[in-house]
Amino acid sequence: MKEISIKEISNIKIGQAENREAATGCTVFISEEGMAAGLDVRGGGPASRESQLLNPLMAIQKIHAIVLSGGSAFGLGAANGVMQCLEERNIGHDVRVTKVPLVAQADIFDLAIGDTFVRPDPEMAYEAAVKALEEPNYRDGNYGAGCGATVGKLLKMTSCMKSGIGSYAVQIDELQVGAVVVVNAMGDIFDCDTGKKIAGLLNEDKTGFRSTKELMRASIERVENKFVGNTTLAVVITNAEFDKTQLTKIAGMAHDGFARAIDPVHTSVDGDSIFAASVGNVKADQDLVGMTAADVVVQAIKRAVLSAEGAYGFPAARDLEF
Repeated sequence: MKEISIKEISNIKIGQAENREAATGCTVFISEEGMAAGLDVRGGGPASRESQLLNPLMAIQKIHAIVLSGGSAFGLGAANGVMQCLEERNIGHDVRVTKVPLVAQADIFDLAIGDTFVRPDPEMAYEAAVKALEEPNYRDGNYGAGCGATVGKLLKMTSCMKSGIGSYAVQIDELQVGAVVVVNAMGDIFDCDTGKKIAGLLNEDKTGFRSTKELMRASIERVENKFVGNTTLAVVITNAEFDKTQLTKIAGMAHDGFARAIDPVHTSVDGDSIFAASVGNVKADQDLVGMTAADVVVQAIKRAVLSAEGAYGFPAARDLEF
């Protein structure tokens, strides 16, 4: 097994656009020929669009794009820009009178930093889609949907840290499996290689960490009006050939990566969601791909945190020495 770039996986193109002043952005994944995809949502507060298309019971077998975006529910209109871009290029599901691009989307909550009233819109997503098709510009860190990502938000925004978007991919013989993750969790983030906490809830003077779990255990009383500005999103990509039923299972296995690296995770105030997409025809074992998906998700989370730069008054892991 060797590490490869997420960009080495063929038949999928990734573009990003962001508004740095407003602290929001979007990341667009496009498969011009269409891709089978599954989705597993574990968090209690998702913001999503066209998620039912990925239900194994639905008739459509392939979609053409996935959008990860900021803006919470306000940002869900961004997919219209991707649809416009693809329709202009005759990409989509043929309905005779036109081709309808099928675009699934999931959003993080980033409204509490930057400009609350500026969200990813069709124009921004159109820009990201054009980039994907003409000049793919994916980068880890404070880019695309990771522009406004933060972690460690049990105490709202007072003690959190800047996070971002990260990727990791591997190749086993001809099989390729990769992940792109936007890390915007309520919980703390751990380096699974060392067991060390690398980001999360800061102490009062911001010289070290507090434990989110221990703080939650300090009182068993129900917390009213928890801060809901969370959600970690991932897209797992493989060149193995699977249908959307199998990919839904792979997405579920990939959530093990969330559980290893984020603690706590899948809470009622996170919308944690993982897409899994098949963009090739390599014959591979489903469980091998699901296991590997969890592994690359873990490493993509680590890279998202370590690639992020401090911004908007929030320090990043690279700014701190604990």
